[in-house]
Amino acid sequence: MSRARADEEEYWHSSKFRAFTFDDEDDELSQLKESKRAVNSLRDIVDDDDDDLERVSWSGEPVGSISWSIKETASSSTSSLEGRDSSLQKGSSSYAAFPKQVSSYSLSSLFKGEFCLSFSAFSDMGVKNYAPELRRPKAEYKDYSSDWSPKDTVRRMQRGKICSLERFRSLQDKLVLLDEAVAGHDGNVITAVLIFLKRTLRREILFRELEVRQVALCHLIHFLKETGEQKLLLDLLRLCFFSLSLQLSQYREHLNIQDVEKRREFLKGCIGLPFSAEDTSHIQDHYTLLERQIIIEANDRHLETAGQSEIFRKYPRKASILNMPLVTTLFYSCFYHYTEAEGTFSSPTNLKKTFKIPDKQYVLTALAARAKLRAWDDVDALFTTKNWLGYTKKKAPIGFHRVVEILQRNNAPVQVLQEYVRLVEDVETRLNLATKYKCHDVVIETYKDLKDRIQLTAYKCKVERGSAEEEKINSILNNMVRNAY
Repeated sequence: MSRARADEEEYWHSSKFRAFTFDDEDDELSQLKESKRAVNSLRDIVDDDDDDLERVSWSGEPVGSISWSIKETASSSTSSLEGRDSSLQKGSSSYAAFPKQVSSYSLSSLFKGEFCLSFSAFSDMGVKNYAPELRRPKAEYKDYSSDWSPKDTVRRMQRGKICSLERFRSLQDKLVLLDEAVAGHDGNVITAVLIFLKRTLRREILFRELEVRQVALCHLIHFLKETGEQKLLLDLLRLCFFSLSLQLSQYREHLNIQDVEKRREFLKGCIGLPFSAEDTSHIQDHYTLLERQIIIEANDRHLETAGQSEIFRKYPRKASILNMPLVTTLFYSCFYHYTEAEGTFSSPTNLKKTFKIPDKQYVLTALAARAKLRAWDDVDALFTTKNWLGYTKKKAPIGFHRVVEILQRNNAPVQVLQEYVRLVEDVETRLNLATKYKCHDVVIETYKDLKDRIQLTAYKCKVERGSAEEEKINSILNNMVRNAY
């Protein structure tokens, strides 16, 4: 029994760990020695810099915890390094205490770990020491180490997160990243990605890819202007100008192609050239218009040859519609195919809808075409609108003064002219037009409304004697005299 007890005592006293006793040995000096031995035994582990190791202070509390941060802030002092060394001579002379500097950070900044320690005081120390190290929460390491996709990377950059772009090494990944940045419509992110591409791609490759990415190209040009990189900027502008000139030269080649079908195929191939979005839209419209003209020309030539259409017999075609501008094509359609349904390619309303022709342009062209045919009913219907109560009124998006001028150039009858001159709102313009085109009734009615006896008397001399206009003026003047008494 005594033998077993002796072995047990020998085991506990020979081990590097001490058993719990009720002896009063936990004084301050023994605690300091025990802490020293524990920290020195961890030096080899600390050298490995394992992320999972929990750093502790001399008091045994985890470094970075709230209680440790409060104690560190409270114990800050302006005493020198020598004073601190002398205060710890009773504990041990094999290590030196760490100097603490007065911190100007708030308590909230300590909780976030937003402070740093100055290591200038350790430069002359001969013994290797281990300062408490503040580490970020492990969740934040995902900002640097996770395998984010280009879309997620751009999204995090927009939120101000730090993301490493170095892992995008292939050209395809870098271009996808640039496209995602452009799609995000964030200029800062686009510029950041362009700086990364400028640093990691050869100039020829970067310029070649930016030719078809006009938004990114504009951002890079602006960035180079701001940073003053003149040589790279000139090379980029020279390449852009050369590329644009080459594209325009290739597009201009369609003028030398006489065969319509070959020209149509050539224009179809020009749609894929790296033009800007607006220029590409114009080329697409050019191709669509020529395709539409080929269909209309083939159909109308057949109708004209067969003599099946009255309008082609009465007004034979003077030229082919092929390769004509859009306005000319619209005039042709309003002249020969005005009443056709919208579903046909030759319908004017179909052309207006397909090529997004403005209302003013459409009304001007349709008015000129129908007035040339003297189709006054169509002209009247062009300006007649109905309100939600069912009442009709005339409305012209181009102004009725222009309507009058177009009608007069097409030799419209006086009755038709007078109807539209009356609709001119400005009194002076109305009188000038009515006087110029001899719309006597409009002039007389306007002076009557103005109660201008002098102008009526003067205008009486401009009409024929014994005409209906002279009688109308005399009647109005007599009524004015009678009403005056």
